[in-house]
Amino acid sequence: MLRNEEICSVGNGSTLWNVWHNLRLCRIGISHFLSTIILLKFVGNKNKKILMMSEKEHTYSFDKRIVSRPQHEDAITDRRLSIQAVVFVGLGLLCLFPFISAPLALLLGVITAQCLRNPFPNATAKLTHILLQVSVVGLGFGMDVESTIGASKNGFLLTVCSLFGILILGYVAGVLFKIDKKISFLITVGTAICGGSAIAAISPVIKAKQAQISVALGTIFILNAVALFLFPPLGHLFHLSESQFGLWSAVAIQDTSSVVGAAGRYGEQALQIATSVKLTRALWIIPVTFGSAILFKEKGTKVKIPYFIGLFVLAVLGNTYVQPLHELGASIVALSKGGLTVVLFLIGSGLSLKVLKSVGAKPFILGILLWIGIAVPSLLVIVYFFN
Repeated sequence: MLRNEEICSVGNGSTLWNVWHNLRLCRIGISHFLSTIILLKFVGNKNKKILMMSEKEHTYSFDKRIVSRPQHEDAITDRRLSIQAVVFVGLGLLCLFPFISAPLALLLGVITAQCLRNPFPNATAKLTHILLQVSVVGLGFGMDVESTIGASKNGFLLTVCSLFGILILGYVAGVLFKIDKKISFLITVGTAICGGSAIAAISPVIKAKQAQISVALGTIFILNAVALFLFPPLGHLFHLSESQFGLWSAVAIQDTSSVVGAAGRYGEQALQIATSVKLTRALWIIPVTFGSAILFKEKGTKVKIPYFIGLFVLAVLGNTYVQPLHELGASIVALSKGGLTVVLFLIGSGLSLKVLKSVGAKPFILGILLWIGIAVPSLLVIVYFFN
């Protein structure tokens, strides 16, 4: 048997051993616990970074798909536009060939406007204006001074009377129909003088807005398109001579392009007379523009002078008195007629459904009324007094 002292010493040693062993275990446990926490924290951060990187890559790839989709669509749109541009330019060049008549070129333009649309609306608007003037100047190389002066003199009185008559009728009708003052004035001036050229010259003087200009141009060009098809059959119906028809078309058709197109279908003499009378009529842009500035009380506006008419006169003089130019005259006239045919195609390509809808009923009715007001009386005067 153990003594009490030994029991006590063993008991005390065992107790100390147990305490030390427990403390050691606690230290190991705490270290393992801390290591586990650190490890979990590290793994958690790493997983969090991986998750964030994954989300970032997913977002980037999603954004890339979002960005790349419009780029793909833009590529398709650009391809379609390029095809439209090729077809449009091809049809325009086709109009240079002699087998494409003026009415057919206009019809091709209208069909193009509905089916393909014009891919270059701003560029073609500028090109139409420039090409029309160049082509009209070119026609001067097919005329001589004597016939040009004679045609201008014969049509002068009829031009003056019809011009002032239409200006008065347009003002009264515009007030009665309660049409916007500037729209009414632009349609009236376009009908009285030379269509789109007159509207382009006078619209900045009266400070017309783009919407007002568009309505006036739409009205004039629609009626011009009708006139190109309608006037030659009516001329044959009333048995008009070429000189009579040339004078009538110059007075009653608004725009120079349609005047030349319709008269060219009727005959060479009709074309020469119509061109001379129409350009003489176009000179009225200058006094009417000054009068417009006074009427609308607009200050600081610039008057556009149709300088190309002076070039036309020089072309006529050159064809009459310069032999080398006279020899080239036939070729220049042929090119000019091709240019005018292209002009009609470009005008037709601008007559989209949007343009047709933008005109409105009242302005269009005003345009028809003014057109009848100038076409019918001038036809009667020409039939009975210009035999």
